[in-house]
Amino acid sequence: MTAKVIVTGGAGYIGSHICLSLAEAGFIPVTLDTLERGHRTAVQWGPLIVGDVNDQSMLRDLFAKHLPIAVIHCAAYTLVGESVEQPQRYLANNIDGTHTLLDAMLASGVDKLVFSSTSAVYGTPQSKTMDEAHRLDPQSPYGSSKAAAERLIAGASGMRSVVLRYFNAAGADSRSRIGEAHEPETHLIPVVLDVAAGKRSALTIYGTDYPTADGTCVRDYVHVCDVADAHVAALQRLVSGGNSLLANLGHGEGFSVRQVIQAVERTTGKNIPQIAGPRRPGDPATVVADCALARRELAWNPKRSTIDTIIADAWSWHRRLRGI
Repeated sequence: MTAKVIVTGGAGYIGSHICLSLAEAGFIPVTLDTLERGHRTAVQWGPLIVGDVNDQSMLRDLFAKHLPIAVIHCAAYTLVGESVEQPQRYLANNIDGTHTLLDAMLASGVDKLVFSSTSAVYGTPQSKTMDEAHRLDPQSPYGSSKAAAERLIAGASGMRSVVLRYFNAAGADSRSRIGEAHEPETHLIPVVLDVAAGKRSALTIYGTDYPTADGTCVRDYVHVCDVADAHVAALQRLVSGGNSLLANLGHGEGFSVRQVIQAVERTTGKNIPQIAGPRRPGDPATVVADCALARRELAWNPKRSTIDTIIADAWSWHRRLRGI
């Protein structure tokens, strides 16, 4: 019998790519999603259960019916700006939801968890690249909620877990079956692609006077399919009896806003009009991951995470999404 894995938030951007990778690895992903921000059309590789991780009774019924070997927990609110405006909503959903899920898992005898965390738990970088020993100093309720959820998982007696701190997941399935479709969209690459597609008139660059090579912010972009594959590797580690782990997921290389724009122009053949705007509060100049631990412990190789591959896959998906 093929093993089942519950994927909370499996109708979302990263969650749906994880479901694809699970299916390709021979698992059956069972998506649990409220569809508040996920997309029914993104659930293509297993059943969809519309529900909330805060509903413990539903969770216990779900575990009893599907008998999963593990849970991959992606369900969360994830917009930094929105979390500043609605902190209690983020703290209640992201922390309480994780607590309820852990209780239901342990009550049902499910003791393996892969958790979707974020580099936002680190706050302002204190070094050129950030490894897992970097101090935790989240600068938003979103980052604080993920740090608190990590602590809950670490304290769950009898639970083995892999916590994965993402940097900037980007790109799309190379066959354009699924991709990034947030509403509203705040991530740089899809916003630049909207400009290339004629859906936005220009790109506002928030800060052109940072201490970087071209004055714009530098970020570490990792292909969403590489992120998804890391979750499968994490699951396989737990299934084979491996110890708990906390690891970064990034590429280990940074690209500035202007470098991303240039890559989009190369890929699309479109000129990207730009407007210089003010810095956004709290935006550090450079954020780059040290991913040596994930590479070593999970035998993970983010082979699709070149900026040109990320943008080419994202553009193919974007054209399908926008009907271009």
